[in-house]
Amino acid sequence: MAGALDGRTVAILAADGVERVELGKPRQALDDAGATTVVVSLAPGEIQARNNDLEDAGTFPVDRLVAEAPVADFDALLLPGGTVNPDKLRMDPVAVRFVRDFVQSGKPVASICHGPWTLLEADVVRGRRLTSWPSVRTDLRNAGAEVVDEEVVTDGNLTTSRSPDDLPAFCERIVQEFARGPQAADAGAAS
Repeated sequence: MAGALDGRTVAILAADGVERVELGKPRQALDDAGATTVVVSLAPGEIQARNNDLEDAGTFPVDRLVAEAPVADFDALLLPGGTVNPDKLRMDPVAVRFVRDFVQSGKPVASICHGPWTLLEADVVRGRRLTSWPSVRTDLRNAGAEVVDEEVVTDGNLTTSRSPDDLPAFCERIVQEFARGPQAADAGAAS
């Protein structure tokens, strides 16, 4: 889908502990489709990536601080996983507000694996149909989400996926959804 995202700017909100493949592969798909991707984080410098949460996997440079990144500057948001990354993000009120404001704006938001923890903390999952890594599903259910075990799920402006195994389908879907642009934030049309 080369060119599908020409002129679009995508925020990738991540912190130390991000799963390398869950940031790298979707970012490559978005870049290949013409998007400008911007790594947004809690502190300047670089964020430490991991493989399987345990192995050092290099770093990603931080392009902008979340405290200095208005939602209006972006067309879509990607929330990669890794266990530590979303745990750090959900403990930061500015990051949580950024995610909440993004979802409420109707702009497309995509999250994979443990990434939906940040959506949960932002209180935007109630009544929404989502998927995630298995250990996150009880948390999502307890927060009022309808949780399913599918490789990729889109409900309104939210797209979620289970794990790195699902990256091919996730990457294809997020390019499609990010190309569609804003949707009704409370939409319940799942696909």
